[in-house]
Amino acid sequence: MFQSLPLVALIAIFIVAAIAVWIAGIQLSNSTDILSDRFHLGQALGGLILLAIATNLPEIAITATAGLTHNLDIATGNILGGIALQTVVLVILDAFGARRKDALSHLASSIELSLEGILVIAVLVISIMGTQLPQGVAFLRMSPSALLILVVWLVGLWLLSKARKDLPWQIKEQDSKLNLSPQDSRKQQKEKEKKQKTSTGRALLIFIMASVITLIAGAALEFSGDAIAKDTGLSGVLFGATVLAAATSLPEISTGLQSTWIGDYELAFSDIFGGNAFLPVLFILADLLSGQAVLPQAQKSDIYLASLGCLLTAVYIYGLIFRQPKQLFHRLGIDSTTVLCTYLIAIIGIIFIPGK
Repeated sequence: MFQSLPLVALIAIFIVAAIAVWIAGIQLSNSTDILSDRFHLGQALGGLILLAIATNLPEIAITATAGLTHNLDIATGNILGGIALQTVVLVILDAFGARRKDALSHLASSIELSLEGILVIAVLVISIMGTQLPQGVAFLRMSPSALLILVVWLVGLWLLSKARKDLPWQIKEQDSKLNLSPQDSRKQQKEKEKKQKTSTGRALLIFIMASVITLIAGAALEFSGDAIAKDTGLSGVLFGATVLAAATSLPEISTGLQSTWIGDYELAFSDIFGGNAFLPVLFILADLLSGQAVLPQAQKSDIYLASLGCLLTAVYIYGLIFRQPKQLFHRLGIDSTTVLCTYLIAIIGIIFIPGK
């Protein structure tokens, strides 16, 4: 349907969808913060379960469509190709979200976030291993690697829930609230009072409505963006891994900035790590709808970008553990600067991959 529309109409759809996703993302962040508090999930686990899945609804729709139409390269590229760039979203949040002297990884002080990062690497490694299996290896229309990803993700959720209350040791963490300026303190107090006035039912309704808007507008964003790329001759692996992936990362950028602006730094981090950990679970959906193992059909570029996602996640795990407040260029933490430089160099490297 999108391919038959003129370029002007495609651009208009893209812009409207982007605005809708951005506004819905703000509401998702606010409602998730309230629901995490009411259901006693904590910021990290709440971001992993609620916000991460909601902001990845466009990817769910795209994977389902790709599986039904047997466009398996789209499904694989959508899942593996977007993880690295979604990690780079943390660079944007570090630069424009924190709006203070400390780096984002210093402000988001939680051992749970490091565990979430390890979960991201675990499911990505299993995905990469799954690409090397024969296509005929399947169980109940699903590849063993897709099943293992689902199991590891569920076990990861369980371990994270235990980490909130049952770790045998504790970390002495600086309370970043002690360093808040009077203006930031007043802002956080106003946000707290606003949340207390919002009922759980209203927050849940807002969350559902914002999720539906994110699903529809996000899918329109991806499909119109793909059509624009083909009309302008910019299609290909490089475009998909940069411009198009950035467009579909708008929900994460919107919710992440909103989270950091109200001081929920853990929620911002958890949205990205949680979403990246959840995306490979969608291979189960792609396998079931297409009737064949999807991972073994991955391209070299998909494996390359999945490996890049592991590398970038590892950098931020180190950042969360060392919690260096020092920033470079007056904005970015050392870890964010490393991630940004690594990503740019790696994207150039895609050009030289034979048989993408």
